[in-house]
Amino acid sequence: MFYKETVFKETPIGKIPKDWEIVKVCNLFDLYKGTTPSTKVKKYWDGNIPFVTPTDITKVSNSNEVYLKSTENYVTEMGLKSKGLKLVPKNSLLFTSRATIGYLAINKIEVAINQGIISLIPKGKTVNVTFFYYLLQRLRNLFESLSGGSTYKEISMTTFSNTGILLPSALEQQKIAEILSTVDEAIRKTDEIIAKTERSKKGLMQELLTRGIGHKEFKDTEIGRIPKEWEVVRLRDIAERVTDITSEKELARDQKKYVLYSIPAYHEKGKPELIYAEKIGSTKFHVHMGDILFGKINPKVPKVWMVEYADALASTEFIVLRPNENRAISKYLYYLLQTDRILDLSISSAKGAVPSRLRTDAESFMRIPIQLPQLSEQQKIAEIISTVDKKLEIERNEKAKLERIKQGLMDLLLTGKIRVKVN
Repeated sequence: MFYKETVFKETPIGKIPKDWEIVKVCNLFDLYKGTTPSTKVKKYWDGNIPFVTPTDITKVSNSNEVYLKSTENYVTEMGLKSKGLKLVPKNSLLFTSRATIGYLAINKIEVAINQGIISLIPKGKTVNVTFFYYLLQRLRNLFESLSGGSTYKEISMTTFSNTGILLPSALEQQKIAEILSTVDEAIRKTDEIIAKTERSKKGLMQELLTRGIGHKEFKDTEIGRIPKEWEVVRLRDIAERVTDITSEKELARDQKKYVLYSIPAYHEKGKPELIYAEKIGSTKFHVHMGDILFGKINPKVPKVWMVEYADALASTEFIVLRPNENRAISKYLYYLLQTDRILDLSISSAKGAVPSRLRTDAESFMRIPIQLPQLSEQQKIAEIISTVDKKLEIERNEKAKLERIKQGLMDLLLTGKIRVKVN
């Protein structure tokens, strides 16, 4: 599939394969930028013409998709004519040029576009749209550096159209596109497995954490219907809230290497950052293995983790719970705190002047009522859910590996450092 015998030539942008060219974007594509019909005129909206905004494209990109097949908003013919909007033919490239610069999608349907998007319509059959989707994706940092603006960044049509990009032969474009598309397809399939497994996990948690294992008799309680043998207790009844802090001075004297859990406050899918540190610039909770960390900032985003290190520090933006080993198993409590009911209650207790910086009230949180099986059943429930978590971890690691492979291939194939065989 690959061969390495490449003769390079010097160019203004560095060494490139001798048989490749540098061509301006405008020589390969017809460029068109849209605008937005007035949102105050109802007759312009809710029609049948897909209207693309940068949000549509970033949504496609963030889901590891290449193709845009639908949009959030639609305009009418009247709306289209009110601004003289053209329809972008399908199988064109859509490039976000404002605020979030450099996100791309290939539209599989005719669309209208707003002012935050530049459409690239191929000028000839020698232009492989999928190849240039990957090439421009790789040049995102370049386009960001070429943008300007004080309120928000934007790359001008002139700058973008005159940017020089690499042009291999049509056959090589096709082969490179096929290779990268194959990896992307593997990433999408892994994403589907992860999503399916996450749905299964949620259903399994709902069943096990409300009905338990093998129960025949149930009772009504303040938190709903649960097995007759279970108790309803408060979080504070089965776990201590850790408030012991370690200062920078204490760390300096101790000279130990701790694992630090820092909280990704506004990152929906983030995990606590783990770093080894001898000195930390602020006070931190001293936590133990098995402690539960609940991210109290911005509680609408679920953030629950279990400490997996014997000697660690955690940000004071966590509520730290240390389960009473005679009443509760850490892993059971870890899963219980991820349920919608607990998360909803943590949101309702949140306080703060700025909506985006609300914090769960720790005292209210500790008064939340929870269902409590016997220790032996807690253990079984935790083990069953952990099995699904292990499958998720395997699939997420597989996805990360595929993404590394894709990035490596893009760096090699889109620069000509490794060439593909073409007939």
